[in-house]
Amino acid sequence: MAHTYATDVLVVGAGPVGLTAAAELRRRGVRCRIVDRLPARLPFAKAVGIQPRTLEVWDRMGMVRAALEAAVPMRGQFLYVNGVEKARTELSVPPEVPYGFAALPQYETERILDEFLGRFGTAVERGTELVSFTQDADGVTCRLHPPSGEQEELRTRYLVGCDGAHSIVRKGLGLTFEGGAFAEEYMLADVRVDWDLPPGYNLRAMHLDDEGAVDDVLVCIPLPGRGRYRMSMMVPPELSTARQDAAASDGITHGLQSGRGPALADIQAVLDRLSPQPTTAFDIRWTSVFRISHRIVDRYGDGRVFVAGDAAHIHPPTGAQGMNTGIQDAWNLAWKLALACAGAAHPGLLAGYDAERRPVGEEVVGRTVRHAVEGMENDPDDPATVMMREAQLLVGYRGSPTVDPAGDGRGPRPGDRAPDCAGLTGPGTAYPMRLYDVLRERDHVLLLYGAGFGPGSETGSGLDELVRTARESSGGRMEVCLVLAADAGAGADAHAIVEADGTTLPVYTDSRGEFARLYAAEEPTAFVIRPDGYLGSRLPLSPPAPRPLAAHLADVFAASPPN
Repeated sequence: MAHTYATDVLVVGAGPVGLTAAAELRRRGVRCRIVDRLPARLPFAKAVGIQPRTLEVWDRMGMVRAALEAAVPMRGQFLYVNGVEKARTELSVPPEVPYGFAALPQYETERILDEFLGRFGTAVERGTELVSFTQDADGVTCRLHPPSGEQEELRTRYLVGCDGAHSIVRKGLGLTFEGGAFAEEYMLADVRVDWDLPPGYNLRAMHLDDEGAVDDVLVCIPLPGRGRYRMSMMVPPELSTARQDAAASDGITHGLQSGRGPALADIQAVLDRLSPQPTTAFDIRWTSVFRISHRIVDRYGDGRVFVAGDAAHIHPPTGAQGMNTGIQDAWNLAWKLALACAGAAHPGLLAGYDAERRPVGEEVVGRTVRHAVEGMENDPDDPATVMMREAQLLVGYRGSPTVDPAGDGRGPRPGDRAPDCAGLTGPGTAYPMRLYDVLRERDHVLLLYGAGFGPGSETGSGLDELVRTARESSGGRMEVCLVLAADAGAGADAHAIVEADGTTLPVYTDSRGEFARLYAAEEPTAFVIRPDGYLGSRLPLSPPAPRPLAAHLADVFAASPPN
C-alpha cells in the first residue's frame, strides 16, 4: 500500500530535549514538526546546570555562542555542615576540554533552542496535544488535538516522544517505567539574596541531627543576574503535596507539583536557619514544590516510535544530569533518524539508539539515586574521575553494534568521545585552531593523521582508494580531513595541496603535537568521527586500509545501489 507522509518526524514535547531533536533534524534537512500541549513556554528555572559535554553538542550544532553569552560560569561549590564550612570544590576540567560548567535557567535554554530551530523555518506548534497513535511497518498515524479543537490525523515516518515523565508516547508504546519515589519533598525558588559569597559558586548547606542524619538542607545554584539563585530546600508540612500526589492518575510523582507554592517568608525561614551568613531574600520570580522519582523504561523505542529525556528516565537532580542526558539522547537519535529518513541508514542503525543510550540512562539513574542518599561527597572514585563523569565527558559507547570493537590500544578507542585539541594550523590562517573548529557543523568525518600524504609517501600511495571508499560507502556523506604530524611542519607537505579521488582535501598541521598526544597517535592512523563526536573506528594507515573502513561503514550506512 502506498502512503503519503505529511512529515518525516513528529516530535512531541518542546522542552530542551524535544527542541534539540527537532533542531538537529531540521539542521540536517529532515521534514519535522514539533508540538507541545502547553500554550507557551513556562518561565521556570527548573533545570539549570549545563554540563561541558552539552556545550560540546551545541558547538557541533553551531549554537554554543548564544548559550555561553546567556549563561553564568559555574566555578565551584561550598559545602557547609551545621554552619561550618567543610569543603570548597572547584569545578575544573582538563585544559584540552573546550568548555567548563555553566548555569542557564531552563526558560533561557528553551528560548535559545527555539530561536535556533526557527532558523530552519520551523516553529513549535503550541497548544497541540498528541491524543493517540498507531504504527505499522511503514509509518505512524498520529491523532493531534490542536487549539482549533478539530482533531488532525497526521501520517509520519517516525514519532519521537520527548513529553516528560507522564509521556503519552511511552504509555502508548506500553513501555514499562520501573522504579520508585522519594518520600521527601522540596521547595524550589528563583530568588535574589544580598550575601557576599563569591559569584559562580553553588552553595550546599546541611544540618545534621544528633545521630548524623540530614534533617535540613539548602542548595543554591547561581543564575544570570546579580545575587540571583535557583534554591531548593525541604518542604514544611503545611506545603506538602504528598496526599494530592498519591492520587496521581499514573502513579508517577515527579517534577513540579500543583497547589500553593512557598512564599518569600518560607524561603527566608530556611535561609535564616542555614545560610552561612545573614542574608535577605527578595525579588522572587517563582516558587513550587518538587517531588522526585527514579524510573527508567525497559527500552528506548519500539519500531518507528522512540522516547527520550524524562519520557525515558527520571531521577534525582543531583549533579544536573537529567536535562543534559536527555539532550544527548535527542542528539544521538537525531543523526540516526536523519539517515533513516534519507534511506541511507543500515537497517540496524536505529536499534543502536537503545543499545547506546539506555545503558547511559541506567547508569545516571543509579548514580544520582546513590548520590541523593549518600551524598556526592562520599563517592568512592577519585575527585578527577568524579568531575569528568559529572561533566558527562566519560559517556561512551564501547560495545555498540555501530562502532568497531574497542581493542586494547592506548588513547581513545571506538565508542569513546573524540577529544578536542588545540594547535592545528593550516594554510591561510594566522592563528591556531581547535579540532572542534574543524569538525563544527560537519557530519561524518574521516580524519587521517600522519607525517605526510604526498604521492611518494606510504600513506599517500593508497590515499585515492581510501577516500573513494569513504565516499562510496557513505553515499557521499563522509568528509575527509588530513592532520599532519608536528614534525612534518618543516617539510614540503606542511602547506602542500593534497588531492585524492579527484578533489582537494583540507590539510591541517598538529603544530603543538596535541592531537598526537591526546589521540595516542604514534603512527599514521585513520579516525572515523561520527556526527555526535564519538569515534566509530580507529584504523592503521600503514598502509591505508580501505577494506576495514568499508566494513565499518557498512554497519552504519545502507548498501549503495548497484550502478
